[in-house]
Amino acid sequence: MTRSEVEETRAAGCCGSADPAGAACCPPQDATQAAWLTRVAKALSDPIRLNMLDVMVQGRACCGLPEPSERGVPGKEDPAGICVCDFQDHFGLGQSKASYHLRVLREAGLVHEEVRGKWTFYSVDAAAARRALDAFAELMRL
Repeated sequence: MTRSEVEETRAAGCCGSADPAGAACCPPQDATQAAWLTRVAKALSDPIRLNMLDVMVQGRACCGLPEPSERGVPGKEDPAGICVCDFQDHFGLGQSKASYHLRVLREAGLVHEEVRGKWTFYSVDAAAARRALDAFAELMRL
């Protein structure tokens, strides 16, 4: 936005129309929605977490990650997600650092967590990711 466009917007009011009564045309964000968007923004603000999401979206085959059955993971079917140990190996992270990054993504609601015995697997929650994208688009008025 150019300087003149900013000045025109200020003169017209934040929503582009002057309100002689002085009413607020841009109400503040709902506190719950703002807190959630803040958690999502924090989760997306780290390159490691962005790369973790990318691996989850692409799946085990993209990076040559082993199948869970090769590790002795219990259950009739392989879990859909990526194991914490695979993130550790793939990104060269310690267990606590990998778990921390995955916890941030989980607390933002961007991933599903599936526990199988001593293994924990993570996959992207596509519906939550879509809601977050839509909420940011609405906030930015895109």
